[in-house]
Amino acid sequence: MSLAPSGAGEKEWELPENDQPMWPSSDEDTSSRKARETDRLPLPDTPAARPEPPAVPNVTGRPQAGSWFRPNVAPEPIPGVNAPADRPERLADRLEQPKWDQSTQQLPVKPVPVVPVERDVWRDKPKDEQWSQRIDLHEVRTTDRPAEPADRRGLPPEPPRGVVPPASASLARPMRIEPDGRRFEAEATVGIEKPRGFNPEATVGIQKPADFRPPIPPTPAAAPQPAAEEPPKKKRRRGKVLLISGLVLVVVAGLGVAASMPKVANRFELPWAPNAPKGDMPEPAAVARVLQGPDTSGAGPSANGVKSVLSGPAGNGALGQLTGSVIDPATGSTLWDRNAAKAATPASTTKILTTAAALLSLAPDTRLSTKIVQGADPGTVILVGGGDTTLTSLPLGTDSPLYPGGAHVDDLVAQVKKAVPNVRKVQVDLSLFKGASTAPGWEAGDAPSTFATQMAPVMADGGRMNPRDNDSQRIANAGTALASTIASKLNASAGGQTSAPKGAKVVAEVKSAPLTELVADTLELSDDTLADALARQVAIANGEEASFAGGAAATLKVLKAHGFDMSGVVLSDGSGISGQNKISALLLAKVLAAAAAPDGKNPDTAKLRPILEGLPVAGGTGTLQPRFSKATEGKGWVRAKTGTLTGVNTLAGIVLDKDGRVLIFALMSQGSDKDAGRDALDDVAAALRTCGCH
Repeated sequence: MSLAPSGAGEKEWELPENDQPMWPSSDEDTSSRKARETDRLPLPDTPAARPEPPAVPNVTGRPQAGSWFRPNVAPEPIPGVNAPADRPERLADRLEQPKWDQSTQQLPVKPVPVVPVERDVWRDKPKDEQWSQRIDLHEVRTTDRPAEPADRRGLPPEPPRGVVPPASASLARPMRIEPDGRRFEAEATVGIEKPRGFNPEATVGIQKPADFRPPIPPTPAAAPQPAAEEPPKKKRRRGKVLLISGLVLVVVAGLGVAASMPKVANRFELPWAPNAPKGDMPEPAAVARVLQGPDTSGAGPSANGVKSVLSGPAGNGALGQLTGSVIDPATGSTLWDRNAAKAATPASTTKILTTAAALLSLAPDTRLSTKIVQGADPGTVILVGGGDTTLTSLPLGTDSPLYPGGAHVDDLVAQVKKAVPNVRKVQVDLSLFKGASTAPGWEAGDAPSTFATQMAPVMADGGRMNPRDNDSQRIANAGTALASTIASKLNASAGGQTSAPKGAKVVAEVKSAPLTELVADTLELSDDTLADALARQVAIANGEEASFAGGAAATLKVLKAHGFDMSGVVLSDGSGISGQNKISALLLAKVLAAAAAPDGKNPDTAKLRPILEGLPVAGGTGTLQPRFSKATEGKGWVRAKTGTLTGVNTLAGIVLDKDGRVLIFALMSQGSDKDAGRDALDDVAAALRTCGCH
């Protein structure tokens, strides 16, 4: 296709009539190739240089009709040229803005815009070749081509008809034309990524020299993987400070809330505590830390006063046939007597006589021994009972709740293992106790039961199945059973009963708690088995046979020897299980009065004093713990030994009245019901507590 120049004073070049647009099927422009070959018109010579700056082609404005810029077909929409731009403002447009030239009083000519290239060489070429494909507008190649029309000057040269420039060819570089006519190379922005950190605003208004040529930046290296940016230390430090400040505020607030609580304020004696003293602290007063005993001087209670107090409670029909005695131990005088010298069934109050005889016959620190000796056969050992029924089967380090300070079966076993490593047989020697294993007057169900078993000179936990429960069922033949237990612990066999050889080597030995503690256990727990074991110790100490009969005979002998009237007393055992026992309330009161007498008045008082210590406390310990629920005046003030059999209820002990005087009492009810008789006896004892009997 040939063109004719158009301009002022020149002929207008028009499209030939036979030139019809033909659209190629490829990138090569072949629409007018035939026309060039058959009807090629000569192009005019390039016009001479003009004195004025060349006119800027109206690329973005409305072109003249029939010009080169207005083809017969609708042009393809080009963003930024004949269609709204859909990308950011171009760098070339931002570099120069029209300004009024004061020297020439003319508006500057707009810079030549960059003509978009149909083919984005920057996307088609590798990264390292992008800068080598820059558009160079001032290097216009005219080889083998006619001169460009005037209105094409400054634009990229049109490629030869039907020829597509090679990708490696150097394209024209864009130019920026200053108002004074100077030309500067402008950076091509079409398809070129802006260098990182480029600030176009910084270049506005800066004059560039004519020979300025922007440096070609090096090929950008592969960007490293962005690492997680560490927050500024200041911010981190500031965050830490804020966090610590918040924690401090929380702690301070928590302390403030805690300090405001009454319990905390009272505990740390803070000024606002509810318990804080309202005034000055008083001066400390001298305190004499001396326990004050009962009153033993001055006017004591009178018989009439006691009689008046007991007239109501003692007349309760629930008591059946009541006998009793009240004695002032400080003076030894009798304050109240109701058939006190008459012997009656004492039940467990028999233990008062048994323990008294033991304390008067034996040293208070006497301990009962249990041994294991070497048998005739080197592989045989023999368990020798010494009368202790308080050994415990609980593990070493665990004290028995029933017999504090008692010996442990495991202690015996450990000693045997050390002395005789290879034990094959364990036998038991029960020859210390003589006679029947049950006393006259015992019923068939009394042994074994929850309170007694057949007597033997050695057993664990008094024969109880549960070593922690005083009311546990007892096992039969507890002595033989203990020997079997020891045999199993030694991985040996049980060999039954035998008699240990005289002078046999002792390979193990343990001892009970002292006698005074055994007496206390007997009275507090009302332990029948332990009481009969102590009666046998009394028999042995006084040359009697260690049997029920020997124990009874020795007890009567010892008490009579210490001045007590034993008239009408009958003993069949030392525990009181037997209904054949007969004791008077007066004798019981006399023994207790001797134990409670002032020091130095009775030579036997020091020995008998442990009896008072072992008596149960009303509503507090032992067999009195569940009682006195109705007679509340006596709770904590009455200490007494109980006795209960079918139709028999007895109570003997001491009480501190309101005047601080000690009163001894012994009450024996015959023919009374169990519960009603107990409550009636409690009322009588509690009435003595209310006595101010002058």
